Formats: sequence, structure tokens, C-alpha cells
Amino acid sequence: MLGTRDLAGSRAHAIIGPMIDAELAKLAGWLAKVGLEGRSETALLDGFCQRALAAGLPLARGIMFIDTLHPIHEGRAFRWEREKPQTTVTEYGPTTEGESGERWRGSPFFRMLADGESLRRWRIDAEAEVQFPMFSEMREASITDFVAVINRFSADGVIGEMDCFYAGWTTDRPDGFADGEIAALERLTPFLGLAVKAASLARIAETLVETYLGRDAGHRVLQGRIARGVADRIKTVLWFSDLRNYTRISDSADPEQIIPLLNDYADAIVSSIHRHSGDVLKLIGDGVLAIFPAQDRARACAAALDAAKEAREAVAALNARRFAEGLPATDMYLGLHLGVVFYGNIGSKERLDFTVVGPAVNEVARIAAMCRSVDQPILFSSAFTASVAEDRRRFASVGRFALRGVGKPQELFTLDADAADDPSFGAGQAYGSSGGTGQP
Repeated sequence: MLGTRDLAGSRAHAIIGPMIDAELAKLAGWLAKVGLEGRSETALLDGFCQRALAAGLPLARGIMFIDTLHPIHEGRAFRWEREKPQTTVTEYGPTTEGESGERWRGSPFFRMLADGESLRRWRIDAEAEVQFPMFSEMREASITDFVAVINRFSADGVIGEMDCFYAGWTTDRPDGFADGEIAALERLTPFLGLAVKAASLARIAETLVETYLGRDAGHRVLQGRIARGVADRIKTVLWFSDLRNYTRISDSADPEQIIPLLNDYADAIVSSIHRHSGDVLKLIGDGVLAIFPAQDRARACAAALDAAKEAREAVAALNARRFAEGLPATDMYLGLHLGVVFYGNIGSKERLDFTVVGPAVNEVARIAAMCRSVDQPILFSSAFTASVAEDRRRFASVGRFALRGVGKPQELFTLDADAADDPSFGAGQAYGSSGGTGQP
């Protein structure tokens, strides 16, 4: 093994193994250039390894990974192999538990962090194989040498779990890396880490704005639409849904069951909306506000109907699972409306929200609330049904209603009883029943 101190005498300023300073500077300059351009992590690793190989470094494999800030994944790992055409990427889960945690604790990088090291080398032989299981596969692949580099971030540079950049370099040359080649990797890896960190931060920004604002709203914010009061007037299908008898369930269920319940139903509903090109703008307790932009009204209405069908089916499947587990279950009330809204930044100088405002937003919330009064799981406005390209006889009027805060009475529709048995509208279980609620 070779620790950091063992390399001190090998760091020649002018010539480092087969690479001269000019070649190192050229590769570092390339990393700065493509990092500023915003290249992906896979492009960065592939380009770095190919250029290092051409410059004389005998690389067989390269691996790098960096933690992130994501609701599901702890980080991303990237692998380059000389004999394979593509760099691969893997997203990994929490390294504090389960299989991911076991692999992490059995890795050379975990040992280095515990020992406070930033650079370490292992010859891949029988002795090293005993220390770390990952070296067994390397030895079978004729890898002879492994060099690990950790570049730590300062406290101000840490975001979430992202506090280090990790890189590992291997060779299959029989005598392994020369000391000068290791010194070259030590000098170049921070440049690669800086470019990868920039790409990861851009990805984190995209993830955060999409997670908390919605996909389309997040995209608009990243494009610079952040000025207060800037909003577009758009025509859109509006979706507002909430959960049946949620107040009663939250009052009667154990408190620790409420958040998992909300998460389960949000997964079922939000995923269905996203799969049909809708954008979720707000989660309001048990309520969901979403839009399906209506440049083509018939297409937007069809997408919303498909999302509603899928959401009802997903909720029915979720209810079956929760009933089987003895957990409280409920159903979804849904209102769909077509109207004009203002879509953009609203709020104070210190706190903005990218959302929709206008009378149509109030109307769709009131339409969804009417589901309870007329005992229907889904209601449509007349504006929505008038824009549906399919046979409108599939909709049945439930009457005209004065909605609170809405100037004129509105005629509301639900699915005709015959349409409830039509697979194209999500038959039987999806729309034809009012759904079970409460504690089994």
C-alpha cells in the first residue's frame, strides 16, 4: 500500500512519468472548459479518461461518485471501462442502512474517511482481496493497481450529503502505476471533481425546483422567470383533487399513520398526473392542484381524463393493499375544469410562489368540493365537457349549482352510468363506485 506521505518524493514539478506539465495543463484546461459548458458527468468522465489514456496514463477503469440532494437517491456513481463503449451511471440509496450501507462500509473509501486520508493506493493481490470484497472482481479482471482519491469540500461547500468527491483509478499493467502517474492523477482529479460538482449542483437545482414547484414551473424558473409579478395568461385544464373523509381519518387514526397515508395517496395521484403530461403545482394537505396546458383543448382534456382514470385505478389498488395491512384507506374526489388563469410569480420580495391565480382556480376547488354533496367521485365543469372531443353523451348532468365565491350558477357533470362501464373511461372500480373509506 502507498499512503499520501509515500508520494511526496515522487512529485516532480517538470516531468511526471510519461506526462509533462504541458499535457497536464492541457487536460486541466479541457476540464475547466467543458465544466463551464455544463457537460454531463458521464461526458466528463469519458472525456477525461480517453484524454488521459492518450496522454500516456495506463488507465483500465475509472470510477467517481458524488452524493446529491434528492428525495430518493443519496448520490450517483459513474463507471468508465476502457473496453466498454459507454460510461454508466448508477443512482444509489442511503448508505446508512441496508445493502447500500453494507457495501459502503466495505469499501476502500469508507476506510480512507475513517483514517483521514485523501489518497491511497492498493496493489490488487491476495492480501488486498481479503481487505475489500470489491478487489476480488478486479483481480479476476487482471486489474493490478487501484488508486483512490477523496477531495473534501469546506463546510460552506457542503449541500445535503454532498461533502466529498470520490474517484478511483485502476490499471491492468503488470507492474501497476508508476509513482509519477499516481502524482499526475492526484493533480488532475480535483479539476475533474470541480467540473462534476458543477454538473451535480445544476442537477440538484433542477431537482429541487421541479420537486417543490412542479416540472414546468421549475423549468421556467431555471430559465430566469423569477421576477415578481411576471405571469402568462394561459388557457388550461385545471385539476383539483382531495381525499374523501380525510378529516375524520386524521382525527381517528394514530398520528404516525397520517404522513405515510398522505404520501401513499400522493404517489398514486401525482404519478398519474405526470405520466399524462400534467404539472402538479401544489400539494395542499390532502389536496392536489395541477394543470394540463390547453394549447390543444381536446388533447388537454383527453390527457386529464386519462390521468383521472389511472389515478382512480392506482387509488383502488392502494386501498386494497392498505385494507390488507389493516391501515386506514380512503378515495379521491376530483374536479376538472377548463379556464383562463395567470401563471407565474406571485408573492412578496422575500417569498415568491410560481403558481396559477384567477377565478378558474377558485371554481375548480369548489367543483371538487361539490363531489361530497352530490355523492360523485368526479365532477366536470360545462367548459371542460364542451371541449372533450369524444362523445359528450358519456357525461351526465348532475344539475346547476351556486358555488361559493363564483358569480353565476354552474352546471356540473359526471360520467353517465353507461360510461362507467366503458374501459376507455376507467370502468367499474375506477369511476362506477364511490369507494371505501375509513379504518377497515
